[in-house]
Formats: sequence, C-alpha cells, structure tokens
Amino acid sequence: MSTQPRPSARLVLASASWGRKKVLTDAGLEFTTQVSAVDEDAVLARAVAQHGEQSPAQTAQLLARAKAEEVASGQHPAGTLVLGCDSVFELDGAAYGKPHTEQVARERWQQLSGATGVLHSGHWLIDTQQPEEPVGKVSSAVVHFSTVSDAEIEAYVASGEPLPCAGAFTIDGLAASFIESIEGNFQNVVGLDVFVLRKLLAELGVGIVDLWK
Repeated sequence: MSTQPRPSARLVLASASWGRKKVLTDAGLEFTTQVSAVDEDAVLARAVAQHGEQSPAQTAQLLARAKAEEVASGQHPAGTLVLGCDSVFELDGAAYGKPHTEQVARERWQQLSGATGVLHSGHWLIDTQQPEEPVGKVSSAVVHFSTVSDAEIEAYVASGEPLPCAGAFTIDGLAASFIESIEGNFQNVVGLDVFVLRKLLAELGVGIVDLWK
C-alpha cells in the first residue's frame, strides 16, 4: 500500500450555470469551472437506443455523468475532482429541459401555472486519479407553483430568464414569486445540492472542509 499523502483536493465544476457557481461560492468552496462540450441530445439518444426510455431522474444523472466524464478526460493536476451536474424538471411524468425559445417557455408556463412538479438534479463526481471509481447521486425536490396570469407569463418570458433553465424557471430569480413552496432542499432546485456533494466527497475520502476557502 502506498504511503504517499493524498494531494490537496481541487474541485472543478463541469458547468456554466450561474446558479451552481453561486451555490458553491455561498458555501465557501474553492473551485474552478470548465464547461463540457457534451452533445446532450446525442448522449440521451444513445442511452435510449441501448437501454430504452430514460426517466427524468435517470436523464439528469446520465447527463451529469457525461459532462463530468468529458471534462475529467483531459489533463488535470493531481488531486483534481470533477463535478458534473444536470437538472431535469418532471411534470406529469414527462421530462422538461431548457425551453431555449420564448414560444416553448410560454407553453411551459401555461402548464406550470397552479401545477406541481419535481426537479431532479444529477450529481457525478470523478477523482481524476481514479476515474474508474466515480460516485453519483440524484437529488429531487417537489415544486408547487402558484396560479400565474397570462400577463405575468408574458412578462416573465420577455425577461429571458426562463430560456436557459430546466423546466423554464429558476427559484433564485424572478420566478421565485410564482413558487408557493417546495418539498426538499432549496439548493437542489437551483441545480447543485451541497449536502449531496459533501456525501460524494466523503465516499472518495475527501472532507468538504478541505475545499473551504
């Protein structure tokens, strides 16, 4: 057995999400970001072809894993840990990702008004020195939406906020006023659950305090 001490942990977030960056920053964690070049549609299509339809939770974990693996495959200093995350919103059993266009966002909010859905966030953590032993977990939270008027929907869509967000909303932005309550961890709805991250780090023998600034 090697007696060499473990290199200092270095966290890389494989995501461009402002919300996820803020979660890590607010938790006092030191990290850098490296956005993956994963083709999400292609990854999902391959999974469906090989294993059949994926549930919303499975889709979130599948894409989180793909992002982490793509970034981890590059060159990194010893001690680097790569975290991939992805969020998928589930409404009436159907999976909803980013709407991208105003028309799709408008249609989504007509469905969300007065409804209840589930936001699934996949987490996948890879130690680049031992990439064959990754760890992952999906965290889910139930989201209850208030009834939203057509005028409010139009104003929200026009803001541009929902276009790059899973489910066409973000709880830490303008849509907060349309959300009555949640069941689960608030951070999970943002897209990265620090409690889950702490558990995953522990599985790899790293304490979250080792990442504090």
